[in-house]
Amino acid sequence: MAPDAPRKAPVQARTSRIKDSTSYKVFTVVNTTALLLMCAMMLYPFVMLLAQSFSSAGAINAGKVSIFPVDFNLDTYKAVADNGAFWRSYGNTVVYTVIGTTIAMVLTTTYAFVLSKKHLRGRGLLIGIAVFTMFFNGGIVPNYVLISSLGMKNTMWAVILPPALSVFNLLVMKAFFENLPSELEEAAHIDGLTWFGIFFRIVLPLSKAVIATMVLFYSVQYWNDWFAAFLYLDRTDLFPVTLFLRNLIAGASTAASEGAAASGASVSDLNANIQSVTMILILIPILCVYPFVQRYFVSGIMLGSVKG
Repeated sequence: MAPDAPRKAPVQARTSRIKDSTSYKVFTVVNTTALLLMCAMMLYPFVMLLAQSFSSAGAINAGKVSIFPVDFNLDTYKAVADNGAFWRSYGNTVVYTVIGTTIAMVLTTTYAFVLSKKHLRGRGLLIGIAVFTMFFNGGIVPNYVLISSLGMKNTMWAVILPPALSVFNLLVMKAFFENLPSELEEAAHIDGLTWFGIFFRIVLPLSKAVIATMVLFYSVQYWNDWFAAFLYLDRTDLFPVTLFLRNLIAGASTAASEGAAASGASVSDLNANIQSVTMILILIPILCVYPFVQRYFVSGIMLGSVKG
């Protein structure tokens, strides 16, 4: 019997990944370059502001500061830290943000949960009222008269209550609640849970992503708001820190500059440096909080905006 023919070498398994096409490589390079440029454009103002806060006032006014500090000093940080008006305004902003966000979340979640029930009588009217206020409002003068007639002028409630319900956030959360499986509520009803029990024990625990997103939205809104305080507050002890900063930028307040006179520069020179330091101190809380909630940001918006 003829000897067996030599076996062919087994076909080598293809373990290497499929090579990317030329067009995909070009797309990746262009996309990465564009994203890096956008990041640089976004970060440049913040880096420049940070550099100015550690630079001398003369270097700032001379236009010598770009992304690195010039004539490094901490005199202005010390001056602002010794300014009682700044820290009082800072504390006011923390109080307004915490209380305002809490009230806003209570109103938004409860209202959105009610609107998500399609069997609710008058649901269309309630949605229409909310959407109407999104596009039309009374204007500054009627709002000022309303706040004054309600006795809220020169109180923290003038800053907290008017923006306490955002229609955009309401509609996003309503869409999210509508996407929750109705079988969960039916099973809860069979087990004897009331609507309050369903809301607190089932709906809210399943809504962490959208709730975290809404908390971020409301917190940033209250933290950055200065116009409501500018309209309704005359007492400086109630000013939020953003209004304090606005007065610095507008030249309406020189309290911090007078406190920094020990550094030897003129008041006009110090203003530019004090504004940078104040802005950095205002940004710190938002920069500290955002990394912990940003992972919920995209998922919360997508879950609340796309109906499945």
